[in-house]
Amino acid sequence: MKIDLTDTTSSKINKSLVLGRRAIGTPAVGMVLTLVIVTDEENAYDALKAANEASREHPSRKLVVIKRVSRSPRDRAKARLDAEVRVGADAGTGETVILRLRGEVIDHAQSVVLPLLLPDAPVVVWWPVNAPTDPAADPLGALAQRRVTDTYNAEHPIRELADRAEAYTPGDTDLAWTRITPWRSMLAAALDQVACQVISAEVEGEEFNPSVELLAMWLAGRLGVTVRRTASIGPGLTAVRLETDCGPIVLDRPDGSLATLCVQGQPDRAVALKRRETAELIAEELRRLDPDDTYAAALRYGVERLVEGGPASDAGGSGAGAGSGADSGAGSRADSGAPAPGAADSGAADSGDAGAGAADSAADGGSGAGAAPAAKSGGKKAPAKKAAAK
Repeated sequence: MKIDLTDTTSSKINKSLVLGRRAIGTPAVGMVLTLVIVTDEENAYDALKAANEASREHPSRKLVVIKRVSRSPRDRAKARLDAEVRVGADAGTGETVILRLRGEVIDHAQSVVLPLLLPDAPVVVWWPVNAPTDPAADPLGALAQRRVTDTYNAEHPIRELADRAEAYTPGDTDLAWTRITPWRSMLAAALDQVACQVISAEVEGEEFNPSVELLAMWLAGRLGVTVRRTASIGPGLTAVRLETDCGPIVLDRPDGSLATLCVQGQPDRAVALKRRETAELIAEELRRLDPDDTYAAALRYGVERLVEGGPASDAGGSGAGAGSGADSGAGSRADSGAPAPGAADSGAADSGDAGAGAADSAADGGSGAGAAPAAKSGGKKAPAKKAAAK
């Protein structure tokens, strides 16, 4: 059932929701959260489709906030709110309200959304595109317990990671981080099977992909070893190689679907590692509404190394190896020859906080062995001058 409301108010929208539930014979509200989607007209359809699929697992009231651009000064000065209310089969599992804001009301979207939130239920705000630099400081983000962004859709994804780290507030998360959950699980399980010390690591993936950088930061922070970031044609993450004192451990996924896990002394195994759709990523994020401390640690750790790298950080470098200074880190990145964002080396410093599961045991024995090989100096040496003949 669909109800169109033109030049309306939040009060009228609430009344339409009640009338719609009564009309389809379900007056009771059986939803567990409110999902606020802040997007534009171009991406509204795909975002709402993903949210409807995720609502099969998490019945919710979905509020789609679309800020429309007025073309004339007269329209920009006039506040107007149009809404489309969907209940029943048209709304998936739960209810959907599409809010189109024009004029001055765009700057006060929180006053429109606040009366429509489910009482005594968690609130999650999701920006599929054009996320604010500080989601917690955004008026809509301030209403939520969880704030979901996606740096993959940013214009400068790697630079966006640095901004996210500076503005991080407990409750922030990123779909670029959610995409690497299967990789982290598989690598932890592989390290659980061996009693080896990790010496170094390499993460391979397409350029401008923040998921590759986040995985490198997580490995570097948890294992305390040097992590090299190399570029490939994709799709997404393509391989992770761990060098241990027992031999290499390789997780290779060249086609974005099926991966091969190679562990020294064991037969190669094919594992399902398919690239997931947005609906699956959103459903995973809605399963937990508490702060993701692991994401926070990886984000802050990696970005600190990016900052130490100086100019190389703009190209997506993640820093030097364990225990090395900023100068040696810059030299390591220069040697890698990766000029594009996301293609520079990703490094690590000695970490006192070891990771969970297998990563813990590897970090305990590997933090001292992760020193990067001797790197060339980032600066040029002045030529030696010959002494003047007397």
